[in-house]
Amino acid sequence: MPRRAAGGPSRHGAAAAGRGGPRRAAGGRGRGRGAVLALPPAVGGRVGRPAVKRAGMLRQVSDFSDFSRGRALQELLGQAEELRGVQRSPDGRHLLVLRRSRPRLVAFQRQGAGLERSWQPPEPALVGLLFLQTAAALGSWALAVVWESGRTEVWRFAAAGWQLLQTLELCQGARARVVSVCGQEASLVWCEERPPLGAPSDVSKCAFRFCVCTRALEVGEQSVRLGTVRIVLHNSPEYQLLASPQHVFLVPASTSFATISKFLLIWHPEESKLTITAPSANFIFSKVLRSSSESDFRKLLLGFVGLLSTLAPLDIHTSALSNLGGLLLVSTQGTVNIVEPDGTQRHVFDLEGGPLAQGDLVQLKTFGNTLACMLSGVLYLIDQNSGRLIEKKILSMKKVHFLESPGEEDSIQLLTQTGIYSISFSVPEDSSKPEPCLVEMVFEEACRYYQRRSLSSSKLTVEKLKKGGTFQAPVALAAILQHSLRQKEKPAQGLQDTYAKLLNTMSLELQSYLSLELLKTCVVGAPESEVESYCEELVEQEVNRVLHSDIDKDNLVYLNSVFTSFPKAAWKATRSCLQLQQNGDGHLVARATPEVWKKVLGGPQQEEVGLNGVVPLFELICTSFLRFKPKLLPSFVELTQEYVSISWAYSSKEGPEGRVPLYKRALGVLAQKNKRSKADDEMELELLLCSKRPKAVLQAVHLLIRLKRWQRVVEVAEKFSKLSPLLNKEIFTTLLTEFAQHRELDPYLDRLWPLCPMELTASDILTIILQHLPVSQEDPVPFSSEETQLTVGLLKPLLQRVVQRPCIHAEMYADALQSPTFPPPTPPREHRTPPKAVANDAPQPVEPRTSSPSALAQGDTV
Repeated sequence: MPRRAAGGPSRHGAAAAGRGGPRRAAGGRGRGRGAVLALPPAVGGRVGRPAVKRAGMLRQVSDFSDFSRGRALQELLGQAEELRGVQRSPDGRHLLVLRRSRPRLVAFQRQGAGLERSWQPPEPALVGLLFLQTAAALGSWALAVVWESGRTEVWRFAAAGWQLLQTLELCQGARARVVSVCGQEASLVWCEERPPLGAPSDVSKCAFRFCVCTRALEVGEQSVRLGTVRIVLHNSPEYQLLASPQHVFLVPASTSFATISKFLLIWHPEESKLTITAPSANFIFSKVLRSSSESDFRKLLLGFVGLLSTLAPLDIHTSALSNLGGLLLVSTQGTVNIVEPDGTQRHVFDLEGGPLAQGDLVQLKTFGNTLACMLSGVLYLIDQNSGRLIEKKILSMKKVHFLESPGEEDSIQLLTQTGIYSISFSVPEDSSKPEPCLVEMVFEEACRYYQRRSLSSSKLTVEKLKKGGTFQAPVALAAILQHSLRQKEKPAQGLQDTYAKLLNTMSLELQSYLSLELLKTCVVGAPESEVESYCEELVEQEVNRVLHSDIDKDNLVYLNSVFTSFPKAAWKATRSCLQLQQNGDGHLVARATPEVWKKVLGGPQQEEVGLNGVVPLFELICTSFLRFKPKLLPSFVELTQEYVSISWAYSSKEGPEGRVPLYKRALGVLAQKNKRSKADDEMELELLLCSKRPKAVLQAVHLLIRLKRWQRVVEVAEKFSKLSPLLNKEIFTTLLTEFAQHRELDPYLDRLWPLCPMELTASDILTIILQHLPVSQEDPVPFSSEETQLTVGLLKPLLQRVVQRPCIHAEMYADALQSPTFPPPTPPREHRTPPKAVANDAPQPVEPRTSSPSALAQGDTV
């Protein structure tokens, strides 16, 4: 069965050969295989980080004297322009050299007879070599030689020499032409060209003339069994195939059009799933291919036509496989990235020397955790997990081939014209001490910190930082870390007084750091049954750490990766950090400090972080609520609104008041769900109502009307009409409009009429009703029996209520118009002295009498 792709060459060159083209790849964030949690540099380490290795000197292990016809092998390796690649068999006993001219393939054996075979024209070109595991015995293998026509020869090496087991035909069409092939588990996967019938003479104009196929292949002791053809992708452009143990990477060939060379494809055979990833835009999309129609490449593109126009072409100079299952990509700028099987991408290293030309040969090979990169006679040895440069060696020869080293992950073997050389790695004796690595990380982080704030264009390095003496902060921190971490191993050396004071200040942080490092060590070494509990504790510490630090864009991207990779653990960590609990009424309560709420609500917003799938922290928490406790999401939004007034003044420009309201942000999270259900409608309604904003309440009323939930409509109207007179008027006008159009609200009129605002008059009510009466196509009938018609009897209670209540203007002057009695009492008369008698008998004017007793007692006479 196929063990793996042996890096066999195609007609474009070996798998690790340089490839040119106008392509661009951007750095992303991903998790290396075996890592439990990718921690940022600020935390102080990576999970399970190995000790720093050191590369030894080159050591010659063979001068070809132990090979049959070693002199011919040496001469063949000297013809650099004729070589297409060199591969070694899994047992290390054979070297297979591929040439551009005749003979196409030459095999050399250690201490035995060599095989040299030539194929005369018009034999097609050699596409690839695959080493297949056989079912005969453990460790036995066979060699599959795949030609451009699809013919495949399966060979095995026995005591008598090379024996041909069987010749197979991969392709079913006579016109098909194989352009790339790889082995994936017990199958062969290849990309073939299928020129359509009646195609023009220049078939290069037909971009979608290729097809990706797979067939099962079983190699027995004396026979080979080939399965049926299965189409993975048809009507596709040309792809170079690179197979990891569980996945197949499809890299666009240099001849593909720029419009479709903007993304990579990753095929997952066990799940029949295809992942489309565009590293430049951090775009990842996966689709399960259930039928042949879904495997049509052109139909897959229809959903991304708009996105394709915004993507930049891939920038791929060289591509190769990593032994950890990822795809290594080198850009024309010398940037080395790795694409993980899930489609994420992370940056590994930047090669020196500036932009790469199309003819520059870059070779990549991974040995254990070490990435070896050869460029222009310079060998770069890089830690694949951390991206650190272990060593850079300048070799005297520029044409070097990497050889497979089965079972020897701590050494690299190089094939040159003069022999086979090995570079072994040694671990320092004091590798158990993490101080040098930790101190180096401190200075690297300090370099990035000072470089961002520097006005100078010169690049700041760790060496300049250590020797300059200008920046004392990283020097002090490095000394404190070395002092504190060595205390348990040997007596602590004395610190300066300034450092000692700082050590006392940092003691709690150092204890937290040490406990975190211990926890990460437990995660790496724990059995599978305990990994989940350790991960939950680790995620809780990380979320708590970020919530108590400044949440910038980098920390927000990190939180997004944590919530995506560990959703359940992140949900538990959020509840713990915010101290969320339910009270007796089922509502949420929180005991988090206002500072923590500021981090939840006041971090970088969507317009600040941009797209790329990164969302603010509030949206991350809302997503967790929707996934694990959807019924509590409205209560959480209501709780956050209460803490807004505590954490920020309403006049503060830093708070979320001037931004998108919290209920709208929660609704945005709800709208991202793929499938809409009745529960989602209820959730939208609760989110609108919990905001208590007039516009949101009116939107909820309209949503209930659209759903025809009339009883709930009346309940919402009764509850929220008390908030403000303006909202009361808007709700009542809306319901009065519905009342005029149908009879659904008739059972609730006794509860509806008391909501009538005081400022509405009878004429206002009649005007609203007349404006919204349904338009009938027939002539009105005087005495209709239809139940949908509005009658005066239904409206009479409302009009009576409005007419009988006092006018609003009369109530304004009621105090001035009212008095205790009506009419008011007559004021008392004043007492006057009677006039003197007149001499003549002329009549005197008569004064009016009063009924007072005193007046009658005086005996007045006329």
